[in-house]
Amino acid sequence: MDAPFYDQLLAIVGNVFDAYSAVLFLPGPGGEECRIQACFSLSDNLNREAAVAPGMGLVGWILREGKPLLISNFDQRRGVLGYYRNGEEERIRAFMGYPVATTGGALCLDSRKTYTFGDKDLKILSQFADLAGYHLAKSREVETSLYEHRFYQCLRLIATLHKTHPKWTAFRSGLLELLASTTGYRYCILTVRDESGRSYFLEGANESPFPGGRDAARRFPVGQGLVGWVFKNHTPVFSGDGDEAGAARLPLFGLDAPGGDYKSVLCLPIRFSKKTRGVLTLADPRPLPVTEELKAFVGMVAENLALFLENLHLRTRVDPPSA
Repeated sequence: MDAPFYDQLLAIVGNVFDAYSAVLFLPGPGGEECRIQACFSLSDNLNREAAVAPGMGLVGWILREGKPLLISNFDQRRGVLGYYRNGEEERIRAFMGYPVATTGGALCLDSRKTYTFGDKDLKILSQFADLAGYHLAKSREVETSLYEHRFYQCLRLIATLHKTHPKWTAFRSGLLELLASTTGYRYCILTVRDESGRSYFLEGANESPFPGGRDAARRFPVGQGLVGWVFKNHTPVFSGDGDEAGAARLPLFGLDAPGGDYKSVLCLPIRFSKKTRGVLTLADPRPLPVTEELKAFVGMVAENLALFLENLHLRTRVDPPSA
């Protein structure tokens, strides 16, 4: 979000209406809760970290109902603002707020004088709220476009990677490094199934997911851990910010294997010859959003990887990293 733009907008709003405080609440990506994105205040007690859920106080009422609110003589016994500290709210005598219809959120003003705002002021405030929402929507469109362009550029590089890195080990390392730098996930991991089909092992990673940076010294039974579940069920798993399934809480390689606590995980089966031969995993300790664009991108990478392995005639076995 463009913080300087919103700061300038709120300074203008505050001065136009001679407000004590002007506060802009906007939603984060994928969440109903709104946080203060920008504010202009004559008070030192405005809580710039305030967050409001729909239905919570006067601001929350605007978020839930999607309607403007004008209170000329504010009675603290009948409502709460929720964005002041140290009893500062008791000095507020008037309040006005308008929903940001385009993206969600609310633009709010208050005053220490009663009857400061009127219906005409509310109409003007609606125009400022529309401007804030329009700017946020356009900013997100640009961010999405850049996000998708980065994926496209990465796929172009992967498509020619076999020419610059014809050997499997070089291709594998190059692909995992590209994947990590493009997605921002800390760990990009490739595991493969052994000849028996009963176990799998770590084939490569941009960074070791095991404590101390060491590699796994043993194989893991198919079905063990989140990765093993994907081997067994031939089905991708996605878990990240806002995911209620809690799949990322399952250890990647099982309860007996050392590993980190990952809040964001994507596991995709790598299939050819009607069997799952490997699993491509992205994992991160942070709760990152798992968008549809990211899922589609990683899916295409997995398909490209499956094609490379099949062309190398690695249909039943991939040599261990030491080979």
